[in-house]
Amino acid sequence: MNVIEARGLAKTYRSGKNEVHALQGVDLDVASGEMVAIMGSSGSGKSTLMNLLGCLDRPTSGTYRLDGEKVESLGRDALADVRNRKIGFVFQGFNLLPRTSALENVELPLLYDRTGRAGSTKDAARDALLRVGLGERMSHEPSELSGGQQQRVAIARALVTRPALILADEPTGNLDSHTGAEIVDLLVGLRADQNTTLIIATHDANVALRAPKVVQLVDGQIQ
Repeated sequence: MNVIEARGLAKTYRSGKNEVHALQGVDLDVASGEMVAIMGSSGSGKSTLMNLLGCLDRPTSGTYRLDGEKVESLGRDALADVRNRKIGFVFQGFNLLPRTSALENVELPLLYDRTGRAGSTKDAARDALLRVGLGERMSHEPSELSGGQQQRVAIARALVTRPALILADEPTGNLDSHTGAEIVDLLVGLRADQNTTLIIATHDANVALRAPKVVQLVDGQIQ
């Protein structure tokens, strides 16, 4: 089964009389449990594609099915619901709440989950942090953690809802090469353990080499 089925995805941004064609007719299939790296230089459309796949934006044209659900024409609230149910995000900048413990940061997505899947939100958050090796850091705030540890918290937060898809946007961009390699190892291992589909957007060829499938974007098109 495909978690992602995109056909003819296009995105045009308009400013006055100017138009920027950020994506131009992208077709993409990603199977359940597959790992894919998306590569592209600045302006290639990589961020735009990740935003569309993550239901953070809607395409100008084209169709997109996420885990069998047609999502390209959903409204803002419906897209937010899909994001919470089906997608876990890992960002370059970690995006953790300051003055909030690692446990509370990981627990946050579960507080918006109306399905009741997680049972005890704190137990689920503790389990996720244990899985990323932060059992001794649960009460620490982001400022008390290293960059690698903060990214591990972000990964735990992405995994805690057991999503169908994890989107990692430049997850090693703010880390040194050694720590970055550890984070990629962690993502690859967790993806295999949980059979979760993983898409990593990256400029780093070494990161892309870890993925069985690489998608190269140039001028808004897959090469």
